[in-house]
Amino acid sequence: MPNFEHPEYPEATLLHLESMVPCRESQVSSLLSVFGERQHFSFPSIFIYGHTSSGKTYVMQTLLETLELPHVFVNCVECFTSRLLLEEILTQLQNLSSENKHGSHVPCDTFNDFVRLFKQEIITQELQNQTVYIVLDKAEQLREMEANVLPGFLRLQEMTDRNVTVVFLSEIVWELFRPNTGCLEPFTLYFPDYSIEYSADFYAAYINILLGVFYTVCRDLKELRHLAALNFTKYCEPVVRGEANERDTRRLWKNIESHLKKAMQTVYLREISSSQWERIQQDDGEPGHLKGLSAHAHVELPYYSKFLLIAAYLASYNPARTDKRFFLKHHGKIKKTNFLKKHEKTSNHLLGPKPFPLDRLLAILYSIVDNKVAPTANIFSQITSLVTLQLLTLVGHDDKLDGPKYKCTVSLDFIRAIARTVNFDIIKYLYDFL
Repeated sequence: MPNFEHPEYPEATLLHLESMVPCRESQVSSLLSVFGERQHFSFPSIFIYGHTSSGKTYVMQTLLETLELPHVFVNCVECFTSRLLLEEILTQLQNLSSENKHGSHVPCDTFNDFVRLFKQEIITQELQNQTVYIVLDKAEQLREMEANVLPGFLRLQEMTDRNVTVVFLSEIVWELFRPNTGCLEPFTLYFPDYSIEYSADFYAAYINILLGVFYTVCRDLKELRHLAALNFTKYCEPVVRGEANERDTRRLWKNIESHLKKAMQTVYLREISSSQWERIQQDDGEPGHLKGLSAHAHVELPYYSKFLLIAAYLASYNPARTDKRFFLKHHGKIKKTNFLKKHEKTSNHLLGPKPFPLDRLLAILYSIVDNKVAPTANIFSQITSLVTLQLLTLVGHDDKLDGPKYKCTVSLDFIRAIARTVNFDIIKYLYDFL
């Protein structure tokens, strides 16, 4: 009996599919459930993400070809403009017909033209009674195209009134795709990296050891899961080297005991990055002696939260009267001496952060972010999250008529590390470093 079950497809087909996609049974089962039967309307859009070489492209191609589902497969790196992309989809759609394997070129200049031509082609190919799948590989390239392309594909089923599902394959998360104006959210599916499979008993023994060390000081489920994922490789080392088998618990414990004692010094371990912790393992160093930046400089933040924190730091350490110099385009040439007052001789970084109003923070944010950011509830909730994380401090009260004021409490090393992750040169925007 196959692991996959679906009333639409014969057992032999599902067995063949199972043999073609090892270690991806869970993801394929999810996709089969989402696809449903041929005549069923599926999700308007599916977003599949994972690291490179995690099987996203192969699994989708194998699944669609094995089940003989009508589909179009386009690489967005090859079709690097919206016109090339739309024309390639229409051309491949023509080729779905057995009589016409070399469809003629279909000119398509706009997305409106694409919707009209797509509807016509569905009727021509007699595909009205089954789902057509458009797979966009390397979908992160869509962010470089016109602003209406990504929202258009997300709503293609609604705009064409046809049974079509658009599948996005990407190496980055959906949060870096989401348009500022809002959109129809896709069904998201994560493809984890391939890894060596261990038995459930082996992993259960590891969890018992981990909880015996950490449970007395950490009872947060998310942190315990993070600890388990971060230290599992070290636990498996004797098995990988052939020095022990999965049941040799004593030898496995002896190998990881000193390692877990080091880890106790950095609970919660999210204060340092996974890559740093792996480097400590390799170097056999101490977590308290990280080279370069402090351990706090690698806290994980969402994309726009990083820019919010950068904007807050600039607002805290730059005089308000210098905002025009740094953030207003076409401000003209202004020398630093024009800003200096006779008594202003001390570095702002020595004096410490100054409070700033919310409107100034948002004004700086809009200036430093390349894409237009709408003042949505999501942005304001991220400000609250930064306060909760104690990266910002609320000065005063929310109920004041002039609005709340904040201070940025992070160090220069911390903000430089955050800025590097988004390719932002913060030193060029700090008054003290002019």
